[in-house]
Amino acid sequence: MHTEAQLDDIARGCGLSYGEVVQDAEEKRLLFLYRVAPKPEQRHCVYQWARRNHLTLVVINAVNDGPPPPDPEAPKS
Repeated sequence: MHTEAQLDDIARGCGLSYGEVVQDAEEKRLLFLYRVAPKPEQRHCVYQWARRNHLTLVVINAVNDGPPPPDPEAPKS
């Protein structure tokens, strides 16, 4: 398990912000990258570090910037 400071150093070294690279205590073998549309070189940088440290990189790109989709049950005006 890596410290928050170590993960923040990796994030900064890969052009990311603090807190965008996270390791969960329950899933120690996974390294999470939380960022909307990370650049390929950022993903690759974190991937290389994860691989060197025997971790599996998981990229979370689930932030929705747009409005929610319309409700199919709502009446149309």
